[in-house]
Amino acid sequence: MIEINRKIYPVLKTELNYDEITILIGARQVGKTHLMKKLFKLYQKQGKKAKFYDLEQPETLLLFNKSEQDIIKELVRDNNVIFLDEFYYIKNASHIFKAIYDSGYKTKIFASGSSSLQIHKHLKESLAGRKRIYTIFPCSYQEMIDLWGNNCLENYLKYGGLPGISKYKNTKDIILLLSDIHQSYILKDVKSLLKEENIRIFNNLIYLLAERQGSIISINNLARELTLTSKSIDNYLNILSHTGVAFLVMSFSRNMGNELKKSKKTYLYDIGIRNMILKDFRNLAEREDRGYIYESFVFLELQKMVDPLSEIRFWRTKDGKEVDFIFIRNRIPFPIEVKSRIKPGEVTSGLSAFLHRYPQVPKAFVFNLEYEGQVDFNNTKIYYKKLTAISKFIRWIN
Repeated sequence: MIEINRKIYPVLKTELNYDEITILIGARQVGKTHLMKKLFKLYQKQGKKAKFYDLEQPETLLLFNKSEQDIIKELVRDNNVIFLDEFYYIKNASHIFKAIYDSGYKTKIFASGSSSLQIHKHLKESLAGRKRIYTIFPCSYQEMIDLWGNNCLENYLKYGGLPGISKYKNTKDIILLLSDIHQSYILKDVKSLLKEENIRIFNNLIYLLAERQGSIISINNLARELTLTSKSIDNYLNILSHTGVAFLVMSFSRNMGNELKKSKKTYLYDIGIRNMILKDFRNLAEREDRGYIYESFVFLELQKMVDPLSEIRFWRTKDGKEVDFIFIRNRIPFPIEVKSRIKPGEVTSGLSAFLHRYPQVPKAFVFNLEYEGQVDFNNTKIYYKKLTAISKFIRWIN
């Protein structure tokens, strides 16, 4: 097994310098447990007293079947650092964290969770100023290069970036792992949130979202197809969003009359999982949906760059002019188009329409497979970059 160097790891190492509770959230199998175990071993080597609790193990959970005071004593007893994996299994976790923090115990807490719906419920008592939250995503394209080398893009767009696939070289084993991860999500995270009879409909919704990834979705149309209410579809989309499995992207509008204002797109959190749901692992050259795969790749790489100062939207007018993504940072919109092929200096009709409507935009980007260059368009510089250069995007707009 090749060790994947996660870019978030050096950041997490510095968390020991902060008293706040460090919380890692993200979908199942994105690497939260591995990162915490790596930190656990590091701190042990540094001579710190550290303890790791896996709350999905029944024998470990029994240790927490006590009063809050007894749990607090268990956690702070001779421990400099404690790690709580899937911490929301602890009853009244927020009370316990708050008590440990406010009482001035010199015990640092790291905690992880796969379902932010459950996490939100357990942290409903305010931990404002007492926690630092990190979202852990599947591995980026750059992080997977050590695993797949020169063939990285083709493999990444087939199998995605879940770090567990680094254990396997055999395609069948990778697909079996992806299938198991998908089923585990349904059985563990979703089953506790839905009635048994709704699991099948929920699975059908996930399939439709995978099939239509990157397209504008209609809540009403989905409700009709699945014989559900629009409210139920909204509820299911919230479950997918809050468990880290799908991202909802809203439309960009500055109140222009013919811009779509309430439309949304969805993207599943990992391309390999999408391919698993669709049961399609053909080579890209054979895929009719490869344009949406490239678009998904760019979106998922951009999503890893979102911080409190930024967000991702898309733009479309009622007459069909569209820009794939609008990355907004400090309220400045940066339009982004994704194309497999593009002629040197070509400006797509959607990008042209956007830049005429918003002439104050300083930079625009077109990510594609081959062409690199730049042109001036009105007051905007348009940069043409290869898909694999997407990791440098933040540097270009700062």
